[in-house]
Amino acid sequence: MPGVLDRILGPRIPSEQAPADRARYLVPTVLFVLAAILLVVSIFLPYWTLTLHAPQDPKGLSIQAYLNHLEGDVAEIVGLNHYIGMRPLEEAAQFERSISIIGVIAVALLILAAVYVHSRWVVVLVLPALLFPIIFLADLQFWMANFGRNLDPAAPLSSSVDPFVPPVLFEGKIAQFSTTAGPDIGLWLAIIASVLILVGLIFHRRAYKPL
Repeated sequence: MPGVLDRILGPRIPSEQAPADRARYLVPTVLFVLAAILLVVSIFLPYWTLTLHAPQDPKGLSIQAYLNHLEGDVAEIVGLNHYIGMRPLEEAAQFERSISIIGVIAVALLILAAVYVHSRWVVVLVLPALLFPIIFLADLQFWMANFGRNLDPAAPLSSSVDPFVPPVLFEGKIAQFSTTAGPDIGLWLAIIASVLILVGLIFHRRAYKPL
């Protein structure tokens, strides 16, 4: 068992290393810690914003999606969606929202654990954080498509709107409505965290592979 653990943790930093040489081992640690902090901070910030432009409201209605709830003109947009037969937005991703906070915290802890791993196994620990922004957008797109393709045929305006897939990025068009959607500050922090991890992996390999 100690042999397996040693292979996972990788080599230790030699105690006889000069301070100047030991500094290179600090770089991946700092990058990983910064990435973990950014992920935790992102919990409190909106991840995604959508603005709906309707003929009766040219200024637009906006919603901000946090990891576990929605804010903004939610009631107004749900009311408009009702007429075309789309289910209330609060019904989407209920399981994902219920585990989102603890999930992101767990991912951040995995990044911190990676600081102590000096082998290729470090990739396994940081992989969830690397993929998190992509997974978030993919899951969001899944639910948008699910809601847009399964309209209530009994809705007042159901006959005037064909099933559609609202895009989670950039602009979309639904009948006389248009939408503009994109990442908000929380998701940008998660993306920056992924970039820091990628850079950290490069420095990690340069530091520990020679050992």
